[in-house]
Amino acid sequence: MDADHSSDATAGRLPLLVVARSQVDQGTRLAYHRHPHHLIVWATSATVTVRTDARDWLVPPTHALWLPSGTPHAVDVLHPGDSCTVAVDAARCPITWVEPIGIVITPLVRELIVHLDRNPRPDPTRTRVESLLLDLLEPTASTIVHVPLPTDPRIRAIADRLIANPADQRDLAAWGHEVGAGMRTLTRLFSNETGMTFARWRTHVRIRAALTHLAHGASIGATARAVGYRKPGAFSEAFLRITGESPSRWSPVAVGN
Repeated sequence: MDADHSSDATAGRLPLLVVARSQVDQGTRLAYHRHPHHLIVWATSATVTVRTDARDWLVPPTHALWLPSGTPHAVDVLHPGDSCTVAVDAARCPITWVEPIGIVITPLVRELIVHLDRNPRPDPTRTRVESLLLDLLEPTASTIVHVPLPTDPRIRAIADRLIANPADQRDLAAWGHEVGAGMRTLTRLFSNETGMTFARWRTHVRIRAALTHLAHGASIGATARAVGYRKPGAFSEAFLRITGESPSRWSPVAVGN
């Protein structure tokens, strides 16, 4: 998940940006650590959480997470897939963001990252592409679906399983039998630790997962079923309520099987 400048030592000085792409396995965990460079963490198809001292981040493939240099962070892979990390030389970076923040991965930003990955050697063209990419990075806090992750082991077990399989239809009573806690206790814990009811929290998880499916070209109907909705209409209503936008805004296919 993390990139290292030493991987691209070329004649002259190192590139401003170093791209590292990899496949990550479910269950992979990186303990708290930090880097001297800024990071752009982008889970292109995997499902990962990035923990900082302030919060846990669960970011859809339409976005990435900017981590300033020196930020302690840990990574958990909840679902296998592809990931991409861009290391940015902090000494030469024009961006001055001092806190972790979500950034938009537009189609142009995506293609620029792919270009830099395929053309690692420094040259005048690469230098212009690096500068353009950094100029195009757009911070956003509102469009990333907020999925606060609890710490109590009982509801964290529920949370991790629902993130891995958002279509799971079990209610809190059924989950209570599995984790050994009463429904009243679980209801209170979800409210205290996430600031949401269980139902609303699960909706956020489903919509966040839907962004992944839509970003990879799944139809609205297929996406709805994949994240636990029997009817596309109900899914579209929930999506609009959480994101303020229609799922057709994110999908190249408006309808489908």
